[in-house]
Amino acid sequence: MAEASTAGTRRVLARVRSPQLENVRDLDIFLPPSYARTRRRYPVIYMQDGQNLADPERAFAGTWELPRALRQLAGRGLEAIVVGIPNSGVERLREYSPFADARHGGGGGDAYLAFVERTVKPLVDRRLRTRPEREATGIFGSSMGGLISLYAFFRAPETFGFMGAMSPSLWFGNRAVIDYIEADGTPPGQLYLDVGTEEGAGTLRDARQLVDVLERKGYAQGKSLSFAAVEGGRHHEAHWAERLVPALEFLLGAVPGIRRR
Repeated sequence: MAEASTAGTRRVLARVRSPQLENVRDLDIFLPPSYARTRRRYPVIYMQDGQNLADPERAFAGTWELPRALRQLAGRGLEAIVVGIPNSGVERLREYSPFADARHGGGGGDAYLAFVERTVKPLVDRRLRTRPEREATGIFGSSMGGLISLYAFFRAPETFGFMGAMSPSLWFGNRAVIDYIEADGTPPGQLYLDVGTEEGAGTLRDARQLVDVLERKGYAQGKSLSFAAVEGGRHHEAHWAERLVPALEFLLGAVPGIRRR
């Protein structure tokens, strides 16, 4: 594994091998604006579909405009390191699905989560000035990336203290993740969840069912939980980009010791 030169606030950790998945990929690291000027340690957010965060040449259908979002958040005193983990192309669905689906297959989510926990996070913690504790470690994604991020928060509460899922694919595996969360514990932390009203009646129904489960477990809207059914929102990168700043503001604002302005 080699480290490429810094370009602005972005670095690349190249050729990171996953013994859990038996494949290799690069990681995009986005550093906060103050990183080079201080010796501070920073919270870390592990984001799925890393190709879509900032690079229009690699993005599937536009980017999340992550650097712009990080600059806005820094102006409010909310700074974090973001680790973009690119999906593996044809293996994306398998890696991001914690449960198998009768039609689509999948079910490799535990191996992917082990890759994030046992390979990516230790590497990032060694290379960068991170705050490695769970309260300062988050996971975030959209669509299938949102599904695996949601699962990770409940499956690995010793690692992740906050989670963001935009338009998560709750339908996958006959909504098995909702049943899993309902039967699982209630780890402390912050949860951000959203869905667009133009994503279909079934998608809205699933999201509201999940929110009902979360509220029964004790997550309180506006405190430990933020849920939004976004009017006119669609299942698309441009719409997720519009929602990224408020999502990260909610999550980072609750990290203990954050220097908010």
